[in-house]
Amino acid sequence: FILSLLSRLSFSNITALAPMVRVGTLPMRLLALDYGADVVYCEELIDIKMALCQRQVNDVLQTVDFVAPDDRVMFRTCEREKDRVVFQMGTADPERALTVAQLVEKDVAAIDVNMGCPKEYSTKGGMGAALLSDPDKIEAILRTLVAGVSKPVTCKIRILPSLEETLSLVRRIEKTGVAAIAVHGRFKEERPRHPVHCDYIQAVAQAVSIPVIANGGSLDLVKSNGDIQEFRKAAGASSVMLARAAMWNPSVFSGQGLLPVERVMEEYLKYAIRYDNNPFNTKYCLCQMLRDKVESPLGKQVQSAQTNAEISEAYGLQDFYRQTQEQLQARRDAVQSGSRPDRPVLDGDVVTMPVRFERREYPPQITPKMFLLEWSRKEKLEQPLYETVQRCQDRAFQSTVTVAERKYRSTLWEKSKKFAEQAAAIVCLRVLGIPEGRIGEEDSGLVCKRKREAKLNGAADEEGSKKRHVAEDQQEEEPVQRCQRTAGV
Repeated sequence: FILSLLSRLSFSNITALAPMVRVGTLPMRLLALDYGADVVYCEELIDIKMALCQRQVNDVLQTVDFVAPDDRVMFRTCEREKDRVVFQMGTADPERALTVAQLVEKDVAAIDVNMGCPKEYSTKGGMGAALLSDPDKIEAILRTLVAGVSKPVTCKIRILPSLEETLSLVRRIEKTGVAAIAVHGRFKEERPRHPVHCDYIQAVAQAVSIPVIANGGSLDLVKSNGDIQEFRKAAGASSVMLARAAMWNPSVFSGQGLLPVERVMEEYLKYAIRYDNNPFNTKYCLCQMLRDKVESPLGKQVQSAQTNAEISEAYGLQDFYRQTQEQLQARRDAVQSGSRPDRPVLDGDVVTMPVRFERREYPPQITPKMFLLEWSRKEKLEQPLYETVQRCQDRAFQSTVTVAERKYRSTLWEKSKKFAEQAAAIVCLRVLGIPEGRIGEEDSGLVCKRKREAKLNGAADEEGSKKRHVAEDQQEEEPVQRCQRTAGV
């Protein structure tokens, strides 16, 4: 018990990365820790979505992932931040909040409830700043969490229309047993352009005995690391939480002074590559750091990129990307070789395997569907026929491919129709023992023969080859698509 208390996260005299939607993902959190942040908050995650997630240990990335039914990773964390990361949720229901907190508690340092965000993303359903008008519900949520989890519980609020209301609320919050209160010093209707009300934060800090974390000073008060202490003093708070100042340049946490944002972006991108961050999230964070340079040649190249590989080219990190992918593939191979190989199972008249299409495992412009199509032609068979269905509850896809009058399907559902078809093609290829075109696989000569010949014969032939492949792709993309409405699908 004593060891548990000693290991609990302290919120006194800290500087924290504030929770920011689309910004507070793993790469940004790790970067903030590198530069000197004491605590990092994840982006607000909605309890309804998180409650559906499964906790999965990712042996390849060496992370813990919380994965939604549609296979999206809602929250990803790692050992490096385990004692420093605060999981922030959006909730308006005590029991659902507890369900989520208990799901993640052994992988995080603390649980925080968002009670301050005024945007519709947070306020719909009575969450975020909408909770400020319902102190009874605030109290119920916090008491349930404090009693139900082993980690510290905190909350983040905005100030209320009057100082008296604000102080009354924070005193009620303190009595629930929370470890700290973060106070964004603006009213619910105010936005970043409005000045932060340090006098309100100061009054709150004087009214309670638990640590108060001041938030909202990025625009007016905090331009560099030296300004953090000044904001802390002006707000009379125990600690400081930074949002936009850290989003623009997370080296604001460094006591050595701000680093050039170009260098910071490269370090961020390395984490994004290392932890397979969603490329659209990577782009968003880089564009926030680019700020007024987002329309520069670099900014335009970042905006047009569709993958982390393409983003790495914009920053000259192609070698780092390639080396990291090789390392991850080596881990992936080790994990797969250490586990029992998946065996085909007959489901009615369909051969099934639990296979997922991982785009990064294949060279650009090469897919399993291409290999299956070329093999079918070589064997003088009819081209593969794909039938794809969509599951209504999460809009995921599953495809069955028919080749030589036999059917093949992956038991896993994919996020898109194209990925589902690729997964079905992989099942067929693996069952038949045919190469599928993965990186590192010996060249079978099945795919792109005409493209290679076209390059040798000149641009004109290459254009003709492209047209043929477009026609082939159009032929491939003709599955029967319907929505499965039967129970249990």
